[in-house]
Parts: sequence; structure tokens; C-alpha cells
Amino acid sequence: MGDHYYTIQGTGLAEYKDRGSRFIGYAFPVVDLEAFKIKLQALKQEHPKAVHHCFAWRLGISGDQFRVNDDGEPSGSAGRPILGQIDSKELTQVGVVVVRYFGGTLLGVPGLIQAYKTTSSLALQTVPRIQRAVMVNYRVEFEYTQLNEVMRLLKQCSCELFRQDLQLFSFIEFGVPKHREQELLYRLEDNRSLVITTLK
Repeated sequence: MGDHYYTIQGTGLAEYKDRGSRFIGYAFPVVDLEAFKIKLQALKQEHPKAVHHCFAWRLGISGDQFRVNDDGEPSGSAGRPILGQIDSKELTQVGVVVVRYFGGTLLGVPGLIQAYKTTSSLALQTVPRIQRAVMVNYRVEFEYTQLNEVMRLLKQCSCELFRQDLQLFSFIEFGVPKHREQELLYRLEDNRSLVITTLK
């Protein structure tokens, strides 16, 4: 696993037509499977008359989790081509759903593969590809009087804070970019009164 991964910034939307069938593609960033399910459900409610809601997603900062779904289309004709477009751009933490309104003419498997591939590609092209740092999560415990010093170090190392409790004895849970992890730990451990633990 490297220090960075690529995802997309915001939601992409595109439409493709072939022999009367309409294909509407949605590409969006997702943090986990639950977030994808919520988005998929919302799209099904938005397009209740569509005959298919095919999708693919790839998750995990190393991109090791993925799933494809043909939603009633011939096996391999929808989900795989969608995932292929996510992978061709080397993206992760991304979901793509393609909604199909049937136009009365069968497209055949080659036609379906082309339609789902093209729609996914167009949707992904409408939204910027961005690089994100791989984050490693930690918890630091300290006395309140040390707050300014701790915050200064976290800020200097581009950390993202996601939980904190600031009282007489305080803690902050944060993510540090992997490429700055050793630098931050060295500087935090310089102060022996701080308690640093790794979070899973």
C-alpha cells in the first residue's frame, strides 16, 4: 500500500442512448458499503420505473474490496464493464450506478457491455479525480495545559481530527498522512507526558 490513493470529488452524472434505451450513470465517492447502499436506495426511489439499476463499487484505500451487480441483465454485461471503468482510472472509495430505461429493442450482450461501459466512463469523466493521502489513525492523551502544543504539532503534520474530549485530562483521535507518520510520532514522543496509542 502506497502513501496515496485516487478517488473522485463529488458526483458525476451522464446519459447515453442506444436504440431507444436510456442509460443514466451516477459516479460518486463512498467511504464504506453502508454509504453505497444508502445512495443506491435513493437512486432506486428516484428512478422507480427503470428496469435495471446495475452497479459496481471498489472500496478500501488499497482498493481490495469490490462488488459488481448486473441486476437482471445477462451475466457479465453490466457490473463488470462498470467496474472496468473504475479500475481504468485507478480509483477506489468509488461507486457507480447505471440506471436503464428499456427502449423496446434488445441490444444483445455486446451492445449492453458497450452501453454500460460508455455510460460509466462518461459519468466518471464529469467529476475531478483527486489524490488523497493514506491516513493512519492514532489517539493522543494529554493534560489540558498541553492542548496548544499538541494542536500545533497535529496541524503542522496535516492531520485530520475526528474525535476529541477537551477536559482536565484530554484526548484527541486523529489521522496522520502515512508519509508524515514517523515525523509526527518522533515529535509527539519527544514529550514523554503524552500517551499515544494506535487506532484500528
